Amino acid sequence: MGKALDAAEELAKEGIEAEVIDLRSLRPLDSATIMQSVMKTNRMVSCEEGFPFAGIGAELIAQVNEQAFDYLDAPVARVTGKDVPMPYAENLEKLALPQVNDIAEAARKVCYRGKGA
Repeated sequence: MGKALDAAEELAKEGIEAEVIDLRSLRPLDSATIMQSVMKTNRMVSCEEGFPFAGIGAELIAQVNEQAFDYLDAPVARVTGKDVPMPYAENLEKLALPQVNDIAEAARKVCYRGKGA
């Protein structure tokens, strides 16, 4: 959560207002808040430290595709941990987990302001 908030602050300096939602629980999932945010912003970046395969981000994207697809102005971006065994060394752990820059770059991309946009 802290990294997402730091990324939002970085984006604000560039004129991009990011809305950060902290999913405090997954069951029950507060899908209404997620859908309201997508309908308001027309974009979504899912961020999680878990592996990309079968993570909560995949479920969130499926829910958005089912309930709010027509509101999206860009494909949903996923920021996840790398699909590698979690290293024990701190410097390698930082490379395996999403960082502020990864989150900010995904947000720039869905706003068509980043690399590869």
